Amino acid sequence: MSHHASGPNFGFPRGDARLDMTDLYAFLKPGDPSKSILILNVHPSFRLDSPKPTTREPFKPGALYEIKIDTNGDAISDLSCSVQFASSDDGKQTATVRRLQGKQASGIDDGEVFVGQAPVSVEKEALVTQVGDFRFFFGWRSDPFFFDVNGNFNHMQFTGDDFFKDKNVCSIVLELPNSEFGTNKAGIWARTVDKTAEGWIQADRGGRPLQAVFLPGEKKDDYLLGEPADDDRFIGAFAHELEHSGGYAPQDAKSVARKLLPDILRYDPREVVRYPHNGRTLTDDVVDHFFSIYKNTTITDKVGPHDDLLPEFPYVGPPHN
Repeated sequence: MSHHASGPNFGFPRGDARLDMTDLYAFLKPGDPSKSILILNVHPSFRLDSPKPTTREPFKPGALYEIKIDTNGDAISDLSCSVQFASSDDGKQTATVRRLQGKQASGIDDGEVFVGQAPVSVEKEALVTQVGDFRFFFGWRSDPFFFDVNGNFNHMQFTGDDFFKDKNVCSIVLELPNSEFGTNKAGIWARTVDKTAEGWIQADRGGRPLQAVFLPGEKKDDYLLGEPADDDRFIGAFAHELEHSGGYAPQDAKSVARKLLPDILRYDPREVVRYPHNGRTLTDDVVDHFFSIYKNTTITDKVGPHDDLLPEFPYVGPPHN
């Protein structure tokens, strides 16, 4: 799993699949290097321990789905795209997008409504909303993540069986001008925030693939509630897991942990996009990269990118039946 099933015991954060962040991508718009594409995938259509689907409702009404952008290198959000969904009596959903800047972007704030009542796609047709130089998509899509999950749980005896080839997720896709990232290398992460009787509670968060599932150990609850600016406090937990999984010496484990934190995806639209150096495309093999670090040896799960990706917006393929 990339960020799938990041809750306790490979379950969902707060027990709700709709709040489960699965992947974050950032890459240049094909054919137009003046713009970028950000994709936040959430709500896997499956459980790892059951063949039953999760729920057909794409997003949790009232919850917040946010993409955070740090433009000055302090791991604090300077720009935030916050999406909130509402359901109607006929089962359809609509999205409201707020654009938060400055101090507003680092917290939970109403902000200015940038897009209102945008349609959410539940069928194969991609319903796209455009406002000026920005384009948005919300809804069910084919999960672009690729990984031999069963091989991982079978003592990493990989056979090239892609668990995700027929699975779906819910995508939030944003096309935006590169000027939004400022003049420095940006840091990007995402989070889901649940609206409860006690107030807002952060359910899931992350920028880099896989590490939130495998590395926080007993600190996972604190990790999912945390902020990138405070991620140094998890260096010890990450190092402990790396010592156990990869046989690292203590100092080497801490050195690797420091490179993985804060949990932010670094992105500069002026450079070549390829994970882990800069951003993440839909075809980057993040599994081989992460597990080679995790096990401290070269690992390949023998699985490659999916063949249903689209050459145009929203880039993720139509959902499976």
